[in-house]
Amino acid sequence: MTRRAAGDGAQARFPALAPEAMSPAQRQAAEAIAAGPRGGLRGPFNAWLRSPELADRAQRLGEYLRFRSSVPKRLNELAILITARAWDAEFEWHAHYPLALRAGLDPAVAADIAAGKRPAAMAEDEAAVFDFATELRRDKRVSEAVFARAKAALGEQGVVDLIGVLGYYDLVSMTLNVAQVKPPEPGPLPLPPRPHS
Repeated sequence: MTRRAAGDGAQARFPALAPEAMSPAQRQAAEAIAAGPRGGLRGPFNAWLRSPELADRAQRLGEYLRFRSSVPKRLNELAILITARAWDAEFEWHAHYPLALRAGLDPAVAADIAAGKRPAAMAEDEAAVFDFATELRRDKRVSEAVFARAKAALGEQGVVDLIGVLGYYDLVSMTLNVAQVKPPEPGPLPLPPRPHS
């Protein structure tokens, strides 16, 4: 896999679709994505356009989860970084690392996640999100104690929105990895290879 110096990253398996080559359904989905808060077809969207109805429905879910979720921005971005690390999704990490810092996440927390470690210096609400995301992904469920901490930090709607964020970004990360979408260039904290035990 090769990296491009600029643009949206290499799209080895799903070359970018030119607007004139799109079907009417693809064009409609692409226009809806570009007209929304994302402003363009970065990340998984080029691949998703191969299934325009999926692209449209997934992008609307993602728009809610990223821009209007009840989960506070800092915690939402934390959940996205945890998911990017879990899938080794370089593009997702590249896109969301700066957003997480702008939302107030401590760079040391992000660095520990990038290194595959439980962050040492998390706030209580961050620890609740980290433990929920980690336990759910590892065990396919969460314990009463982990659920109670997440509910105390986020409320019932927040717990459901957190599950949504984790699941949606699993889909995004899977798409990015299958499509071999690479970041256009290394960011300030590139996602290193996963540490192996």
